[in-house]
Amino acid sequence: MQNKSSFRKLRLSLSVGLLLGAFLFILPLFAISGKKGEPPVLPPTPSLPVSAAPTSAPVRADEGQTLRVLTEGGRVEEMTLADYLWRVVAAEMPAGFEPEALKAQAVCARTYTLWKLAAGSHGETADICADSSCCQAYTDPARAAEKWGEQHGEFSAKIARAVENTDGMVLTYGGEPIQAVFFSSSTYTTEDAAAVWGSSLPYLVSVESPEGDEVPNDRSTVTLTAEQMRALAASAGATLSGKATGWISGVSYTASGRVASLKFGDVTLSGGGARTLFGLRSACFTVREADGVFTFSVTGYGHGVGMSQYGANAMAAAGSTWQDIVTHYYTGIDIESVTST
Repeated sequence: MQNKSSFRKLRLSLSVGLLLGAFLFILPLFAISGKKGEPPVLPPTPSLPVSAAPTSAPVRADEGQTLRVLTEGGRVEEMTLADYLWRVVAAEMPAGFEPEALKAQAVCARTYTLWKLAAGSHGETADICADSSCCQAYTDPARAAEKWGEQHGEFSAKIARAVENTDGMVLTYGGEPIQAVFFSSSTYTTEDAAAVWGSSLPYLVSVESPEGDEVPNDRSTVTLTAEQMRALAASAGATLSGKATGWISGVSYTASGRVASLKFGDVTLSGGGARTLFGLRSACFTVREADGVFTFSVTGYGHGVGMSQYGANAMAAAGSTWQDIVTHYYTGIDIESVTST
């Protein structure tokens, strides 16, 4: 009974409300009607506030910055930062990666670019170059389309969204762009910058890296003959003596499991130096000799410092945002939005 009574009251209230609404709707028609035979006098139309007038869309931060890029063949091309970042992301990270991983890559590439610009290492003719050993990897749209084939439209748009959706986002430490270095794939931990380059940075320290189970370049092998090892020793200024089993000795490791240093003949090499000399993908390796043949078993790809790209993709696939990814790989950094770079 209580529910039926409440329902009747509700229906009565709705009926009164409808009658009142109809009266209020008709009332203004009497108020604005003129004399018989004359048109009704309507109230003046209010003016549109100046602030409500349509305005042009704001210019993206990346579009407002122009770069002079030293490309292959020594040509200097002028382009916006947005166009340059598209070319870097397309060259540095597989386009089939997760969107959040591509966004993280775009933010790292933007930050690293601003860090390089502040260094001013290219003089007056160019701001940055297309050499990955100096700046970042780089590809033009035509080469990217050739590489992607039928998926070039999809991949091109995907990378453009990664750049646009992170427009102006920069990683900073102490208010300055960080040295946002990155690499392909890691062991289960990244490397401390001091172990690779001899100088420490508070945001480039060793952290765990969830690479996932399927990383195509995670394991590799390099085989060198005794003759090849002698040639490499000559280029490094090392003297090899005695049996081949003793040519590499004194191997030490960093906390992340990478080679810190070793002796090649009578010369001491850092892990990075050994990686370069022997043509290895990373400094995380073991070596064995049998019948004068040296076999290097390598894990990971790259210097190991900063963001692992395959680790970033694994994090993205597990639901992490690009913000989660960059704050994981770069310790103690801030994410800032700049309107003009």
